[in-house]
Amino acid sequence: MDNTLKSKIDNLWQFLWNSGMANPLTNLQQITYLIFIKMLDDKQIADEKRLNTIRLIDPTATLPNPVFKEGNYIDPEENINVPYTSLRWSYFKEFGSPERVYEHMRRNVFPFIKKLKGDKSSFFAQFMQKANFEVPNAATLDGMIQRLSDPVIDFNRSDVMGDCYENLLARMSTAGQLGQFRTPRHIIDMMVELVKPGLEDRILDPAMGTAGFLIESAMYIQRHFRDELMRKEHNDHYHNEMFNGFDIDKDMVAFGTMNVTLHGIENPHIQLQNSLSTDYAEKDKYTLVLANPPFKGSLDASVVSPSLSTVSAGGKKTELLFLALFLRVLQIGGRCASIVPAGVLFGNSKSHKAIRKAIIEDNKLEAVISMPSGVFQPYAGVSTAILLFRKTEAGGTDEVWFYDMRADGYSLDLKRTEVQENDIPDIIARFNNLEAEKKRKRTDQSFLVPLEEIRANDYNLSFNKYRKTDHAAVEYPPTTEILAEIERLNQQVEEETAALRKLLGK
Repeated sequence: MDNTLKSKIDNLWQFLWNSGMANPLTNLQQITYLIFIKMLDDKQIADEKRLNTIRLIDPTATLPNPVFKEGNYIDPEENINVPYTSLRWSYFKEFGSPERVYEHMRRNVFPFIKKLKGDKSSFFAQFMQKANFEVPNAATLDGMIQRLSDPVIDFNRSDVMGDCYENLLARMSTAGQLGQFRTPRHIIDMMVELVKPGLEDRILDPAMGTAGFLIESAMYIQRHFRDELMRKEHNDHYHNEMFNGFDIDKDMVAFGTMNVTLHGIENPHIQLQNSLSTDYAEKDKYTLVLANPPFKGSLDASVVSPSLSTVSAGGKKTELLFLALFLRVLQIGGRCASIVPAGVLFGNSKSHKAIRKAIIEDNKLEAVISMPSGVFQPYAGVSTAILLFRKTEAGGTDEVWFYDMRADGYSLDLKRTEVQENDIPDIIARFNNLEAEKKRKRTDQSFLVPLEEIRANDYNLSFNKYRKTDHAAVEYPPTTEILAEIERLNQQVEEETAALRKLLGK
């Protein structure tokens, strides 16, 4: 998390606590809603500046679907009839009277964002219907607005809501108890770069949290296909079908929905869903899965979808069931990049071996990237890896690329400060040129291992199982010289002992 943002959120958090708001989840919700309101305005301000530049060339250019339109926002159900302009953060924060701002927020602004998408059947509307404005008084709201209006902070940067959630986890001291620690942004970026989302993809994160994988995929598409997105068919797919996310936590669904919506995706398919349960039966639907599913815990067999239990040989561990889920929901040819605990790579249980065999023998395992245990600090010291594979249902694994990541650009302690050592650029470059990896030796940091060897090792995917260590030859002196040296040392000890006895008068 950016240090400046963290400091400001910490200050805001302490302010809320001092103001009597002692429920951490309520505080996160209210902070997130206000940041969302501010970011809507910040984004449109940026769009308007770009529009002014475009109008120098095309005077008829307009903003497509602006949040804050010309004229009045009218909602007969809520008895609202106010100028759209008054709903903008940059406008109402200058009212001067905290009481006036509070009443305007309660009566107009908050009801406006709850119905922002208009269609009550939209995923955004479904979850915002249950959102409540719970800031208790004008003074508290005024303090929040003043702190969030700090010009030093760029609230338009990627995944601010995720950063707020990260800060909440640290404060609640519960991070990782349910496997819900947040994926570091640079690890998400790397995984997206490895799988290269395209215009035809239908992307799923079935344990999405604050939707970091979906957001970075969207940003990747925007960077690489900006012109193509101007075509109607690509634009429609991008806004309505490309991005899909599930989570079992209703708050994460709400935060993730707002986060994705704010990043310009009009109708993401995001819903409250236990992806492993019997009531979720989708299959062969998605072309790309990006995920960091929960690691901890086992599920009762009665609630697990039978199709997942079959692939995992009756396994109940969530990390194995999610891998079985990925194989089920992907289309033929679909690809997956998922973080897994290191135990998945070498576990000896029947279930561990079954899921590895299914990925390797029945599909195409492309890469195993082992990560250092500090990657998820300060939440957990668990060792993890990234699996990259394609669903084929006809095999295709000829050889697997292994990489031993030793550094990710940050210290591997609780502080996670930036350092120069970073293997991520090397990982991306080498994965994009696997032909050259055939020349690598088993003593190197990365290499290819043929299927036959993996099969012979019970489908063990641990990097250390296949690496080799250089053992430099050591030459020792002849035995007679060693014995002579021992005798000399013994004699020296006897002489020094005798001298000491004489000194002590014994």
